[in-house]
Amino acid sequence: MHEKTKALVINYEKCTGCRLCELVCAVFHHGVSNPQKARIKVEKWEWEGLYIPMSCKQCIDAPCMNVCPVRAISRDDTLGRVIVDHDLCIGCRSCVAVCPFGAMGFDPVEKKVFKCDLCDGDPQCVRFCDEKAVDYLEVTREPLLRKREAAEKIAQAHKRGMELSSELEI
Repeated sequence: MHEKTKALVINYEKCTGCRLCELVCAVFHHGVSNPQKARIKVEKWEWEGLYIPMSCKQCIDAPCMNVCPVRAISRDDTLGRVIVDHDLCIGCRSCVAVCPFGAMGFDPVEKKVFKCDLCDGDPQCVRFCDEKAVDYLEVTREPLLRKREAAEKIAQAHKRGMELSSELEI
């Protein structure tokens, strides 16, 4: 990886749920204002009153890359991202199933998987987020600690939500 690797850093506490990031992503990549084609998804967590922008974490040991039977997913060290080679991809969707963040998508019309590609170093979700809930920063220890704290909070909220939904079923 090169010296100044950058990554998307998401501060869900700033997200208002406007979903503009989804729209600009879809327009940038597909030319249509369709959030189903976005590589960033805003999840609404009713029980917590939160909006959580979710995107590819560009994992170091990426499960999507490891599971791909034809090695169509690889790491691009120049931008520190994981990319899909659509010429090699067979559309098996193993990567979609294995992603722990739900960051891989599948377009049934184009029959292709898709994921965040950091817009080739100029993430449109960052450019258009007025609240700065999504930022593109050099990877340092602080954002990694913030990511860990956010992941722990999200995991706790998810666990509480699952407990609530199981209580409602009884």
